[in-house]
Amino acid sequence: MALMVKAQGGNGGKEWDDGFNYEGVTKIHVRAGYDGIQYIKFEYVKYGKTIAGPIHGVSGLGMTQTFEINLQKEYLVSVEGYYDKSTGVIQSIQFKTNEQTSDLMGFNKGTKFSLGTTRRKIIGFHGFADKKVYSLGAYFIRIPATKSAMQGGQTTGKGYDDDGEYDGIRKVYVTYDGTSIRNMRVDYDKAGQVECYEYGDKNGTEDKITVNYPYECITSVEGSYAVTNPYGCIVLRSLTFKTSNGRTLVIGTVTGTKFSLQSEGNAIVGFHGRVGSCVDSIGAYYAPFYPSPLPTEKLEGQGGDGGDSWDDGAFLNVKKVYVGQGSNGIVAVKFEYENDASEVVFGDEHGKTTLLGYEDFKLDYPSEYIISVEGCHDRIMGAETGVITMLRFKTNNRTSQPFGLEAGVNFVLQKEGHKIIGFHGKSSSMLHQIGVHVVPITK
Repeated sequence: MALMVKAQGGNGGKEWDDGFNYEGVTKIHVRAGYDGIQYIKFEYVKYGKTIAGPIHGVSGLGMTQTFEINLQKEYLVSVEGYYDKSTGVIQSIQFKTNEQTSDLMGFNKGTKFSLGTTRRKIIGFHGFADKKVYSLGAYFIRIPATKSAMQGGQTTGKGYDDDGEYDGIRKVYVTYDGTSIRNMRVDYDKAGQVECYEYGDKNGTEDKITVNYPYECITSVEGSYAVTNPYGCIVLRSLTFKTSNGRTLVIGTVTGTKFSLQSEGNAIVGFHGRVGSCVDSIGAYYAPFYPSPLPTEKLEGQGGDGGDSWDDGAFLNVKKVYVGQGSNGIVAVKFEYENDASEVVFGDEHGKTTLLGYEDFKLDYPSEYIISVEGCHDRIMGAETGVITMLRFKTNNRTSQPFGLEAGVNFVLQKEGHKIIGFHGKSSSMLHQIGVHVVPITK
């Protein structure tokens, strides 16, 4: 059964649905204009034949781009794009398969959205459109795992096999008695729920490795096996688990025949083999793994309650900050970001600049990033609610000059161990409020 992921993007338009009874998406047509995506059309494959879906949106002045997918060797795994918060129209869109990434179709400005899920491929689309395209959703099905050969004893013990039907691995526990691997327990993730699979005789010392799924996966298992007394048969003597984040768990002593379970570009998502009083053998299930973005957190905005809300969303990093000042405070801000494709994204202007224009603060990306924003807000003449009067940005290397005057109530936006990757707030002809999106700092 296909998994339906809710349409992402802006608000507006009429609902459409191409369905999900297809083998995959083979061609995508997108027309982009200066005011956003005008229409989108998909070609699908069903029973080996190409089926052209209807146009969603309306043709206009603009450039039509196509993206072709060779279903003999590739499949669509995710979609990203940007939409305008004020009009609700999708401004740009980009498609990614297991083999390639399309050009960015349209303009990379506005608020980011994405469609993707672990170990699944897209087979159909739905969304909202009228004269423009407002939002896009997708149908996903699971990508089947491939099964490796067993390493170790081939005939002793009983077979164990989790069938490779899980999305990923969260924890692996291994018990070792000083000579042999006696027991394994694996905590799997299935649609966000933990399911445990255990085999062997739990007699010895237990150790474990915790995988930060869905941001991390097990990439390989190395080990060794030999005929071992008092069992008189081949059993596993050592196991080494390695993750995509470079972490390792080593159990036992390498003795006898060495082996490695690994598939380039894939994660290990399950195990099979044979087990008695010891774990006699082990094999793996492999499946593609596309790490989820690190979890972002939205810190509450500081300042007054006036103006209209805005939100740039979360990105890979902040590259440049622009601050416009007036006689009584900050009148406008805008930001340059970098997305996951290493492209510059120009955020919208929030507020209204004066003849003074903007001052800017440029970061030495990628080694430098913002860790906190200090500021002040105050009630001023002509404003019904408070406005931001000063902003100052602190990075892991330095602190910017203050933009504006330090007057009113002080505030700090930060979270220990996190960096700022996006901004939100409220504005009119002044900047009334500012908040941030943060993500854990990783090496």
